[in-house]
Amino acid sequence: MVKKTVEQILKEGVQLIEERDYNNPFLDVQIILAYLIKKDRIYLHIHKDEIVKKDVEEEYFEMIKKRNIGYPLQYMINKQEFMGLNFYVEEGILIPRPDTEILVEKIINIVKDKFINKEVSILDIGTGSGAIAVSLAYYLKNSKVTAVDISDQAVKIAAINAEKNEVKNIKIIKGDLFNNLNLESEKFDIIVSNPPYIETDEIEKLQKEVSDFEPKKALDGGKDGLKYYKEIVKKFSQFSNSKSILSMEIGYNQGKAVKDILQNSNLFDNIEIDKDLSVNDRVITGYRNNLRGEQ
Repeated sequence: MVKKTVEQILKEGVQLIEERDYNNPFLDVQIILAYLIKKDRIYLHIHKDEIVKKDVEEEYFEMIKKRNIGYPLQYMINKQEFMGLNFYVEEGILIPRPDTEILVEKIINIVKDKFINKEVSILDIGTGSGAIAVSLAYYLKNSKVTAVDISDQAVKIAAINAEKNEVKNIKIIKGDLFNNLNLESEKFDIIVSNPPYIETDEIEKLQKEVSDFEPKKALDGGKDGLKYYKEIVKKFSQFSNSKSILSMEIGYNQGKAVKDILQNSNLFDNIEIDKDLSVNDRVITGYRNNLRGEQ
């Protein structure tokens, strides 16, 4: 039986894995092997002549096969980094994206500017893995964060991530935006959301990793992609304080449409759109009762 080294099976893995628009074969094989031997990627470079155990080698090549059909790497290793924190993810939960960090950073800056020396209450609608809510609770120690999701699985995973990142200033509950959010008449200073915003007919055109394996209910924003924005804005007054903020992630081409929804509600006197690193619209923020202008 031929024993293979770290370097050898990494090379074989790269040869086997198909390069597509949305993957990096050399990085993928390193992450898979590092995960299996419970080491970091630096270890692989330093110990490239180390013999790989046969059971690890077999599992490694099985994972390569899964990766080749587009199965997300994050679901294989149950991990995704977001805002410098590690999050547990599994199939059925939307994988946190770097673009969403722009939304979290926006809220952090608003709180530091507008809510100095005040315990700020934040509601995250559709929390999924808890990436937004846990990150805000972690970086804003003076916040009280409530995370809501309709999915039992999401509520469970968000709780795991809150514990994993040792945040205590967070409450995670099951609730349905369209019926009863079960918030007991609580009012919030900031409401934040990364709602489903992909047009129904566009989902199948997304990269294979997303369209085939990530939960469609976390992607599908209805025929025009605006279904959840309309509902969130409609419910905003019910859950917000008189001076409050609504901030949401949006699709790259949705800035004008979502801005119109906010303007037509007559709830916001200032509306801002922030762009991502690709200079696409990414976050929209509405300020209620001149909160933006206050110092």
